[in-house]
Amino acid sequence: MKRVVAALAAVCAVSLLLTGESAPAQRPLRVGYVVGYGATPDPNDLFGLPYFAFIRAVEKFGIEGRVLEVPPNQDPTAALSLFARQGYDLVIMGMADPPFAVTSVASEYGTTKFLLPDILWQYAPGVPKNVEGTDFRAGEAGYLAGYLAGLMEKRRPGRDVIGSVGGFRFLGVDRWIIGFEAGARRADPGIVMLKTYTNNFTTPAVCKTAALSQIAKGAGVVFNVAGECGLGTLAAAKEKGVWAVGVDVDQSFFGPTILTSAVLRLDRAVYDAIDALVRGRFRTGGNTVFDLRNGGVALGKISPKVPAAYLQRLEAVRRQIVAGRIQVPRVPG
Repeated sequence: MKRVVAALAAVCAVSLLLTGESAPAQRPLRVGYVVGYGATPDPNDLFGLPYFAFIRAVEKFGIEGRVLEVPPNQDPTAALSLFARQGYDLVIMGMADPPFAVTSVASEYGTTKFLLPDILWQYAPGVPKNVEGTDFRAGEAGYLAGYLAGLMEKRRPGRDVIGSVGGFRFLGVDRWIIGFEAGARRADPGIVMLKTYTNNFTTPAVCKTAALSQIAKGAGVVFNVAGECGLGTLAAAKEKGVWAVGVDVDQSFFGPTILTSAVLRLDRAVYDAIDALVRGRFRTGGNTVFDLRNGGVALGKISPKVPAAYLQRLEAVRRQIVAGRIQVPRVPG
């Protein structure tokens, strides 16, 4: 109990009460958003992007929105419980923590709905019926990025080699790499794949060392799948004049050596959930799917140096994935 009280006392709250289009309810709908301390709405950041979408939705729909920031080394249970006790209609977990806190609070407050952006519903312990998960088919965007990487590497003289630099080996990383490698092999069946896990998401120098090693082995394209650490992968590609593929958000801002980015639209998960809530259509107890078909995953900007013929082939592959004629492999289980 003392820990919960201390956590509540430490939580920083930012209230957003904005007017605009009226929500169809007796009182304004209330949506809570839980983030880590110091988080900011930023369309160029994986966790800043859905935060940005939350603010945009609050403004658009004229609902009451409140953000609670959780201090470092605190779990989010106290913040989630505060929203639930106050009768918020929807509580969104904007942190990368495992879903234990959400399911614990959701089990106690059955009338409040909860959203887990980018976490499968069935991964939540006890899978409460008032929780909605999300199923991002990230591998589909990874497949397109890999296909383009394979095409570009095939036109380069010498042995065809590409690489991926991942953070930790788990679903959130492997879903990108599996799709990327499958797409590259479709473009170039004989291509050599290099793969490194750095066990790091925060230190760019670590990923830069790994990427430089792959480039020294002949990689003409390197794929960043390591969060902030992966900025080192992009830096290595720029330094050596080879292609890099960004991840999660459009990383074309990094410079002309970015071939493209495999993009995860976490903003869609948040904005669409609030939109559905306002319309009385938000459902829980399963997963909302985001894929190439509905634009939940995509490619970012593509380098203008890519030949037009390659863009046409890329679009043909995208259409085949959407139509189900190409089955993109997924992480087993």
